Amino acid sequence: MKLGYLFAIMATVAVPVGLAMPSMALAQSLDAVQGQHANAIQSLDVSQHGGVTYVRVGMKSSPASVPASFSIANPARIAFDFPSTGNSLGRSTQAIDEGDLRSANIVEAGDRTRLVLNLVKVVPYDAKVEGNTLVIALSPSTSGGVGVPTSNPSSPVFSSLSSSKAAAPDAKGVRDIAFRRGKDGEGRIVVDLSSPDTAIDIQRRGPNLVIDFLKTSLPEHLRKKLDVTDFATPVTAFAVQPQGENTRLVVTPNGLWEHNAYQSDTQFVLEVKKLVEDPNKLVQGSRGQFQGEKLSLNFQDVDVRSILQVIADFTNFNIVTSETVKGSLTLRLKDVPWDQALEIILQAKGLDKRKNGNVIWIAPRDELAAREKLQLESLAQIGDLEPLQTESFQINYHKAKEISEFIKTKDQSILSKRGSANFDERSNKVFVTDVPGRLEELRKLIGEIDIAPRQVLIESRIVEADKGFARDLGVKMGFNKASPNGATPGGGRVLFGGTNYATQFGTGQVYVKPGTGEKDLNGDGLDDTDFGSKLPTLDDFSNINFPASPSTGTPATLALTLFNKAATRFLNLELSALEVDNRGRVVSSPRVMTANQVEALIEQGTEIPYQEASSSGATSVKFKKAVMSLKVKPQITPDGRVQLFVEINKDKPGATTAGGVAIDTKKVKTEVLVDNGGTVVIGGIYEETETNSVNQVPLLGDLPVVGHLFKSTQKISNRKELMVFITPRIISDALTLR
Repeated sequence: MKLGYLFAIMATVAVPVGLAMPSMALAQSLDAVQGQHANAIQSLDVSQHGGVTYVRVGMKSSPASVPASFSIANPARIAFDFPSTGNSLGRSTQAIDEGDLRSANIVEAGDRTRLVLNLVKVVPYDAKVEGNTLVIALSPSTSGGVGVPTSNPSSPVFSSLSSSKAAAPDAKGVRDIAFRRGKDGEGRIVVDLSSPDTAIDIQRRGPNLVIDFLKTSLPEHLRKKLDVTDFATPVTAFAVQPQGENTRLVVTPNGLWEHNAYQSDTQFVLEVKKLVEDPNKLVQGSRGQFQGEKLSLNFQDVDVRSILQVIADFTNFNIVTSETVKGSLTLRLKDVPWDQALEIILQAKGLDKRKNGNVIWIAPRDELAAREKLQLESLAQIGDLEPLQTESFQINYHKAKEISEFIKTKDQSILSKRGSANFDERSNKVFVTDVPGRLEELRKLIGEIDIAPRQVLIESRIVEADKGFARDLGVKMGFNKASPNGATPGGGRVLFGGTNYATQFGTGQVYVKPGTGEKDLNGDGLDDTDFGSKLPTLDDFSNINFPASPSTGTPATLALTLFNKAATRFLNLELSALEVDNRGRVVSSPRVMTANQVEALIEQGTEIPYQEASSSGATSVKFKKAVMSLKVKPQITPDGRVQLFVEINKDKPGATTAGGVAIDTKKVKTEVLVDNGGTVVIGGIYEETETNSVNQVPLLGDLPVVGHLFKSTQKISNRKELMVFITPRIISDALTLR
């Protein structure tokens, strides 16, 4: 149960027990409110028997079960929640002062009512329903533990419960232990118990906090000692070990701390919170303005010095009172923190205080202000008259010139009016002349800023992925006939042969190119005089030319020739088809290491020359970069993350134009916050191109099936994707580059 749930825990207001009954009008209004709830609290009686304090809560009707309850240790309180219950008492507080019970608060919120018992100290308790009455038994306890539900065998009220529980075996134990860090940096130890009736004793022994779970067993796997320093809480370690019949939890805090413990059902929670010391506060604590032990004062026209002496005896503080503190005071305070009582006395007499260790000096406000003013003026005069000293400071990780200029700037007051600073570049030292007090402050300042810079390794990955697909389908078709040299077309000769000669199909006549030196079957040379002819020509008519485009590659072809019976005419048909599928990926991974808050640059690529004309008409050659570069400036945050100022370029030469070579540019510039060793995507570009084209003969290309002989088709699909990843790593002694 969270602490924020304790909304009904409030300061006790003293009200006599014997209050008169509410008026008739108030009773009628209470009856109207009570009608909205299924039950109501009608009476609250307290009595003692055998050292046990019994609280009897009278209800309008019998509750179905014992209401849920929880307790807290500081301040000591026990709370009961009554669901669907109103408050018919006519009051919200009741003073009791019976045993360890001081008072009770009854607060109604919504459809439920909370009963809060304010205790002097934490005690074990138990509750039982008897008819229309809830009986709460508070057992006396000498320990400082958290009040937990526990049966009291000696109580006659719970005699029936005790007899029934005596036969049951004692199975109390610790089921689990966990450590967590709270949102405000507090250490929180959560103990899961097997029974809500477990008695708990909390004691502060020296620097440790000891918690004993009485008559509780501890499993073997939970017997351990843990170092929890890395959680950055006031708790540095805790150990859990069996101690006879009990289980002991020893918590070791560090520095100034305070603790708070509470239990809800079977879950026990111990919180240890860091305490920030305020030298001006009399009592250190964070739960309220006044934390001192409570006291009661009743004085009639008594001297102020005597009252201050009483407070000094009560608190064991040394109080020094100025001679100007005079006068008398009438005072009546009951159960007021002593630091609040002292504040009331000082305000009543126009006094103020200054605390130094365990000594409190009390004087009128004007006197304290005048005294402090004189002290400051004296210190200023001492600074003007104090002899100067010169001291050298060795600068290790900065330049001495930068440190010297920093401490001499007019916008700060590190040096006094008489101080000066110089530096030596060769030895990297700074020499300062000033009063000893300023030299001490300067020594601390240089020690804080002259530290080794932390380094960061930045690795980026630039991934370019290309996927291309192209499909071309075309056709070439033509009608041809053979004609001998000098003959008219349609001579009916179909020729077969090589490059330099041909034989007429059916006649065996040979035709030859002149001057080639070819021979006939008898070994004689073939020439123009022997045969009087040249190779015949092939006349091409009615060509259809839609081949596959070679722009995406070299197409494959399939040629068919159809000719007539006389072999004098034939039809050429050539089908060409091309399908291209390509995939590519380019990964660039520039890396660079640099110091914290220092810009780094790494680049790789080419420089393209170009001509540039000046105003006089002369030209000069200059260069333009087409490179892949990574420019980054890291900043390590206090929580161990890295803030990056990144600029990434991915340039390459493009098409050649009349003005020179174009540059294809891809650039990312951003600022990101990344975990140490984490990877983040800082940019991405996705590009997709789809192209479909058809070339055809009008009308013929639209014919079904046959139309494919009169057209060509082309389909191109290209996809390009660019992703940029970046990973920073803070360099430590254990991290090396591989």
